[in-house]
Amino acid sequence: MSTFTTPGVYYQRVDASAPGITAIRTDVAGFVGIAPRGLVDTAVPVESWRQYQAHYGSFTGAAFLAYAVRAFFDNGGQRCWIVRVASQDPTAGTATASMILNGAVAPIWNVSASSPGVWGNNLTVEIRETHIAQTTVAAGWTNSELSAVASTTGFMRGTLVRLRQTGGALILRVVCDVDAANSALIWVNPQIRRRLPYDQALSGLRSDEAILVESIEYTFIVRELGTPMAVFEGLALIPEHPQYGPAILAPMPVANHVYSGGALPPPPNPIVIGELREVFTPLDLIATSGIQPLSGARDGLITLEPYDFAGEDVDPLDSDQVKNAKTRGFRVLGGVDEVSMLAIPDLNVQPKIPGMFTPPVCVPDPCLPSDPAPPIPPIPFVDLPPTFSDDEIYQVQADAVNHCEHMGDRMMVLDPPISASRNDRLGMGAILAWRQRFDSSYAALYYPWLRVVDPLPGATDITRDIPPSGHVTGQYANADFTVGVHKAPANDELNWIQDVTASVDDVRHGILNSRGINAIRTLPGRGIRIMGARTVSSDTTLRFVNVRRLLMMIEKALLLSTQWAVFEPNSTFTRAKLRISIASFLISLWQRGALVGDTADEALRVRCDETNNTETDIQNGKLTADVLVAPSNPFEFVVVRVGRVSNQFEIQEMGPLVEVH
Repeated sequence: MSTFTTPGVYYQRVDASAPGITAIRTDVAGFVGIAPRGLVDTAVPVESWRQYQAHYGSFTGAAFLAYAVRAFFDNGGQRCWIVRVASQDPTAGTATASMILNGAVAPIWNVSASSPGVWGNNLTVEIRETHIAQTTVAAGWTNSELSAVASTTGFMRGTLVRLRQTGGALILRVVCDVDAANSALIWVNPQIRRRLPYDQALSGLRSDEAILVESIEYTFIVRELGTPMAVFEGLALIPEHPQYGPAILAPMPVANHVYSGGALPPPPNPIVIGELREVFTPLDLIATSGIQPLSGARDGLITLEPYDFAGEDVDPLDSDQVKNAKTRGFRVLGGVDEVSMLAIPDLNVQPKIPGMFTPPVCVPDPCLPSDPAPPIPPIPFVDLPPTFSDDEIYQVQADAVNHCEHMGDRMMVLDPPISASRNDRLGMGAILAWRQRFDSSYAALYYPWLRVVDPLPGATDITRDIPPSGHVTGQYANADFTVGVHKAPANDELNWIQDVTASVDDVRHGILNSRGINAIRTLPGRGIRIMGARTVSSDTTLRFVNVRRLLMMIEKALLLSTQWAVFEPNSTFTRAKLRISIASFLISLWQRGALVGDTADEALRVRCDETNNTETDIQNGKLTADVLVAPSNPFEFVVVRVGRVSNQFEIQEMGPLVEVH
């Protein structure tokens, strides 16, 4: 507060208006499924198909997740969160190899693939010894606890060095400290607290001859199927060194968490290094051990259960270990606020074993050095996931719908089982029966499955049938970007699609639409389009997907943007500020066509005054704001009437034939 001592006029700006309310993002999808690699039960954001491949691998015959994510991005999606599921089979795990350096009495490091899965068995690690720093100790040295050197550049505390003389033995020492001012390397620190376990005075070297000092580091070259994937240089063996291997490539965090690094995560390293020994004795005779393959991993998909996709709700009294065990599958996405769509395509997985892909024979160029690591034949899928029954699929989908209702900010895109998506003897009976299992405005059902060109190497068929959730969520996101969340996500041509698994004519479409099943149709001259935007709710006021999603967006935007009112005085002024900020936000939606009405008064109503804030509420510290909106329903049925008037044709658009709420 300013203190006024001099008489005069002072200008001060006081902002009496409430913070503005803005619409929140509604185009972010959450996918749960099977992938060849990547962190398990961990939500990771990706913003492109190539980024997904870097984290989770590419297409596989054992899953639909990659197909769904590819369809999401090809149809307008820009950001999604991925949760990889895997079995808790104790026999499945990550590929590993122990780094045994020649001369060491036991393995030094444990190198493993960065995530579980049989993909790690395709990895090899080549270890190369390097010497980044070199210097010399002049002849005539006398102090065995420190050495004056020509240069200390590249040396630091914890550097492992090799000392040699002409015709002499090799001696290994660890630099305890560096005296750059006097250009000296310290072997035994005079300060006891600064000493390392490896401090040892020089011995076994002649003082009348110069000594060559060179650092020892290691370079790891990681290859997958013979192709270089990563190079890690300057890895040190000494734990006190800042480039200590396990500190640089430490094991990944435990599962059951949400990546929260702010920006998008970088592609994961293919390997991690675990620490087996901290103190290396003896330090002499350490040398490289060449190329080592990783092995011992299995996918363990055959033991997958519906629980792996769903987990269960946690109890506040559960321990952290129990919470981690329960938070699996789609429940991991409960910690991601920006997710507004949920899809679990691999509940309906129909695994198939692709043919072995044989790469073309590569004729090496005689002018180029040969690759020391010959290609390794790929490891085929020996563990394929089970095919879940309809009851098991329903169990997880119903649980996911309940999750969406509890969260209140996301919708479940339901994939019908493959048995209900084909032109078989049951016809539409199977999909109609499946629809009867659900009644929620937080879910939408799409029919049938879609047929896409199969990019899987070695695929025996040109196309593959996949669930529609990837294409559907992509169209949700595209409609949000081009128009807004109030736009019904339908009647736009789908991309990356060849056909549907069951044809839908006008008669069948009418039956499906009246039951709340959104049909995907092949329309002559217009491609393949989603021709429905209904939820599976029996509540007619929440019949349409865009109405449900608009209300979710409004509710969440108000929840996030009105937190300023907490602990404000329960006065007329505070209520007026709250009423004005909410009304301004809703008017902006009405101006964009999200709300229906010729005037703002017809489209929305905000009440926050003495009529709904009684004296009792004021005494109890309660502030109430009643918000009423009229969402814009889509035109499902547009009638064009053609008639003759005075030898002319009159064409008139009549509008919808359904009641508008």
